[in-house]
Amino acid sequence: MPESPEVQALIAALGPVLTGRTIAAIDLVEARAYKTRGRPVAGIVGARVTGLGRFGKHLDVETDRGSLVVSFGRAGWAYPRAAGDADATLAASDADGDDPPVIATIVFDDDSTLDLTDAADWLSLGLSWVDLPIEVAAIAALGPDPLGPTFTREDFARALGARRKQLKALLQEQESLAGIGNAYSDEILHAAKISPRTHAAALDDLERERLFQAVRSVLTDAVAARTGIGSAELKAAKVAAMRVHGRTGEACPVCGATVLDVPGTKGGAQYCPTCQTAGVPLEG
Repeated sequence: MPESPEVQALIAALGPVLTGRTIAAIDLVEARAYKTRGRPVAGIVGARVTGLGRFGKHLDVETDRGSLVVSFGRAGWAYPRAAGDADATLAASDADGDDPPVIATIVFDDDSTLDLTDAADWLSLGLSWVDLPIEVAAIAALGPDPLGPTFTREDFARALGARRKQLKALLQEQESLAGIGNAYSDEILHAAKISPRTHAAALDDLERERLFQAVRSVLTDAVAARTGIGSAELKAAKVAAMRVHGRTGEACPVCGATVLDVPGTKGGAQYCPTCQTAGVPLEG
């Protein structure tokens, strides 16, 4: 799943290319991906792109006729293609070697395109054409963004509260903190040296400060590391940079202990028992 650092890096890559371009056509290969039923997508043809923005994991293509919001979902992504480039998208492949199916293609006035793909087992990518991004329900519900310039310790404290909810789940709760998903929640908890099963209510002041610092540093460092990488290479760059996420059975780069799966996640989440659980593996 793309998370806020990758979407931010995508904006850095696409912004100079798309800004000023006019949308000449939109080819919806999968009509179900278009969510604004009362507003035909054909109406945005002729709109000029004025910039790109981000709301959590959502991409906002700003135009002089409103916003075309791309919600990447579980496995959506965007691949630019220059005019005359027959090899679309497909500079990048899924982990299994299959090219992700194109769900929609945006064609611009210079015949360049932006292919929107979805590699999930079910359709997760969505497109919405709205006057303001906040009209998209998922954006309206977002909590504060840790990558935002106004994000504070007070925002973080309100997100955690005294909730009896495991931190692994809380960090991924978009209504609490925008933009963090499965991979970075593992990385943040590892950096903070906190168990994924710890409840927010159980944190002491020192742990809360460590977690706040880890949220900020892991995400900002990831943005810095990904910026300048083309959209087709961003997924591989993210995977390569992970310290514990997806590293089951490998050595923790901090202490050398064996990275383990979080029980019950079917291999979807990982942690270091030495760094995070005082050397005691989590029970199933």
